[in-house]
Amino acid sequence: MFTLYTKHMWSAKDDVLSGLTVALALVPEAVAFAFVAGVHPLVGLYAAFMVGLITSLIGGRPGMISGATGALAVVMVALVAQHGVEYLFATVVLMGILQVIFGLLKFGKFIRMVPYPVMIGFVNGLAIVIFLAQLPQFKVAGEDGVLQWMQGVDLYMMLGLIAVTMAIMHFLPKFTRAVPAGLAAIVGLSAVVILGGLDTKTVGDIASIKGDFPPFHLPDVPVNLDTLYIIFPYAVVLAAIGLIESLLTMTVIDEMTETRGQGNRVSIGQGTSNIVTGFFGGMGGCAMIGQSMINISSGGLRNLSGISAALFLLSFILFASPLIEMIPVAVLVGIMFMVVIGTFEWGTFNLINKIPKEDAFVAILVTVVTVFTDLAIAVIVGVIAMALVFAWKNAKHIYAIPKDLPTGERVYEIHGPLFFASTHRFNDLFDPKNDPDEVIFDFAYSRVADYSAIEAIDNLAERYTKEGKNLHLRHLSQECKALLEKAGSLVEVNIKEDPHYHIADDKLA
Repeated sequence: MFTLYTKHMWSAKDDVLSGLTVALALVPEAVAFAFVAGVHPLVGLYAAFMVGLITSLIGGRPGMISGATGALAVVMVALVAQHGVEYLFATVVLMGILQVIFGLLKFGKFIRMVPYPVMIGFVNGLAIVIFLAQLPQFKVAGEDGVLQWMQGVDLYMMLGLIAVTMAIMHFLPKFTRAVPAGLAAIVGLSAVVILGGLDTKTVGDIASIKGDFPPFHLPDVPVNLDTLYIIFPYAVVLAAIGLIESLLTMTVIDEMTETRGQGNRVSIGQGTSNIVTGFFGGMGGCAMIGQSMINISSGGLRNLSGISAALFLLSFILFASPLIEMIPVAVLVGIMFMVVIGTFEWGTFNLINKIPKEDAFVAILVTVVTVFTDLAIAVIVGVIAMALVFAWKNAKHIYAIPKDLPTGERVYEIHGPLFFASTHRFNDLFDPKNDPDEVIFDFAYSRVADYSAIEAIDNLAERYTKEGKNLHLRHLSQECKALLEKAGSLVEVNIKEDPHYHIADDKLA
């Protein structure tokens, strides 16, 4: 009993310390994304607090951290610029409602349809995005107020602190895991900078994070169809981006921890958190792969880590803003650089010559699209590309083996799937002019998959009819027969030996 208690106590300690590390790293991220969206920094910090807390309490995948993200911010900026921040809050509420509906309809399981090359592209693309998001921290305001790249001593100080932070993150876990390496780097190097009086960029140089508890606030927008017309398109895009990023992040964590999250529960949790956030002046959010990687590597494997991170972040806003604003930005950048190194699938370079060229192309395509557009577009493009590759490959697999029976009939034993991409090749397999009067298509080793396949069969039947010959179809599955009902009297079906197919229903989704 004492051993069990000790185990839970140390697990809780890991989650709390990991949550503290994540909260410290969340501050500049949330502030930066708020600037991207064109809203006050506290709007981003409130979102990070509420989304992180609520998802961890009611529906988050253990170990996954949620908050304000850049993928959502780049969509929000146009809405804020044209209509103001109140319309953003209303949009966040509607986004959350759509996400909850998605989860209640149990659509979360469809994330398993995302092919592995798309997953690789997603991870690599986000790693590059996280890296690029740190580069603005190397800029400072010049005498004219315009941001410019650091030079001289400022640059060397920044690079030196980043290098030391990365060294601590790499080597400390080899000696002890009693304290998360990220937390040790933040506390240790902050003390060195403060006590040593070193002049370097701090969190306070970005923005002040001091604020009050987020108040309840109904979005100040007209409740009419005109408002819905404005916010609905943005809400749909934001809901899609948020769900895609959250569910794919869940999949990455599943692989890292060898456990399994529940996509529908994550969807409902994310949606609920966004509904509440919209009513408390937050910009909404979703899962954050970078912060989730920090959390997992620091030992935060349970929901307590996400709850701790959110509560620590709130305490920073309410009570500890002067201390947090003294943290060197270089330390947080160094932590994020380590996240980039840990997130990027370096094995991709070895796989390029070992996997099909089409798969490698899709992985690179998704990476590039993620960097230059946004995650939702990248994943959609990747899935479409993989579907086209799959269709092209399978279209080559259809063929027919002709067999002449003693009765004078000719049987074509068809192999391979018949669908839109294989219909052209299918049509070229037969010769209605020179075939005998009775022809049988045997589909025991094939399957009629879509309406294009029906049309192909119908066209062949008409060609045989014009030649005064009869076409018969045999060994069709129940689904195939249902599809072929429109063919009417042109079809003869042997129902005695038809195979039956059943669709698997995944109850865990």
